[in-house]
Amino acid sequence: MTEVFGSLFNNDVFLTALGIFFKLWPIWVPLLLLNVAFNGWMDYIRRRWINGQGSVLLEVKLPKEMLKTPAAMELVFNGLWEPSSPGTFVDAFWEGKVRDWFSFEIVSIGGEVKFFIWALPRWKKIIESRIYAQYPEAEVFEVEDYAKDLRYDPEELNMFGITTKLVKADAYPIKTYVEYELHKDNKEQEETIDPITPVLEYLGTRKPGEFAAMQILVQAHRKEGILDGKVFVKPDWGDGVKKAIKEILEKDAVVKAEKDKPQTFMSISSTQTDTIKAIERNVSKLAFDTMVRLLYIAPVDSYDKTIAMGFIGSMRQFGSTTLNGIRPDKFMSVAFPWQDFKDWKKREVQSTHIDAYKRRSFFNTPYKHLNGKPYILTTEELATIFHIPGSVASTPNLVRSPSKKSEAPANLPV
Repeated sequence: MTEVFGSLFNNDVFLTALGIFFKLWPIWVPLLLLNVAFNGWMDYIRRRWINGQGSVLLEVKLPKEMLKTPAAMELVFNGLWEPSSPGTFVDAFWEGKVRDWFSFEIVSIGGEVKFFIWALPRWKKIIESRIYAQYPEAEVFEVEDYAKDLRYDPEELNMFGITTKLVKADAYPIKTYVEYELHKDNKEQEETIDPITPVLEYLGTRKPGEFAAMQILVQAHRKEGILDGKVFVKPDWGDGVKKAIKEILEKDAVVKAEKDKPQTFMSISSTQTDTIKAIERNVSKLAFDTMVRLLYIAPVDSYDKTIAMGFIGSMRQFGSTTLNGIRPDKFMSVAFPWQDFKDWKKREVQSTHIDAYKRRSFFNTPYKHLNGKPYILTTEELATIFHIPGSVASTPNLVRSPSKKSEAPANLPV
């Protein structure tokens, strides 16, 4: 190894390149400092703008009897898709304005399962109206943020946290309520299989003192440009969808097309045809940049890692070998004890994960793209993993509204 480095520094080409590099410092040093200053400024003004907005947390109490399909929740997501840019250069680079985002959360506090929606304050009445329009029997009200009580105390509490990613490219949809045939209103509730049920069952079996939650962070997906801080335009996911279909037709075809002849659907299997149909149906829906976080906290003496891993298992029904799935990305721990002296790294990572959860921070400062990258889920996919379940979900600790409501409040916006 010493000889390799020695020969490198004795290389005339390397020494010439190194000399040119140092001679050009009047160019690259100011550019480097300018980049550092710009990023620091953007971080500051975006923090200031976000902190100035405040937030609201709405709890959705489920009706006792609910026969609507997840398609109703898809309409709610449709109403929250707003892909607008920050506005002007002043808005983006002086005010620090960023795209609005939301957090949809299914939470178990000591085994009591609740549904929450976190948003910027201006969305409060819009969310209420959308929920009441689709679920007139539900109750929506603003509550104190339960996350404020979450704390990181490794002496008393242990935690399990992960970020997630898709198994395949964004173009491939997860297994949605359409594949489960929940979109058919004429089916009896007893005959349906709701993919959200395993998640609710897992959360409902938590014990007093335990906390578990699935946090779904979303913002409207669109092409990004200079106002989003991109030097080069970042296209939307349309090209990726075309690429995925092309690969199925050309690379994965059962029968290869003859030279100079286009590939047709006659050359692929019925399963591949169904996959293409699912991709085309999915791309017709509104899309959101997404990150799903999982968090489990329990007292040290009752914490069980196998129970924590069961949280991941409760989400497998959203996946399919021919379509897509949601899988773990980054675990909030280290692989081996000797990799982390006195657990310093582990404690830092875990405390950061909890703080990011409490702030609902992922798309912007202070925890932009923390431990993962956003992936795309459409309204159909989001409605599959977050919707008001019907009577098929028999989780005893699922909090439901005790009585029926005659109608939604009259003063909500349309």
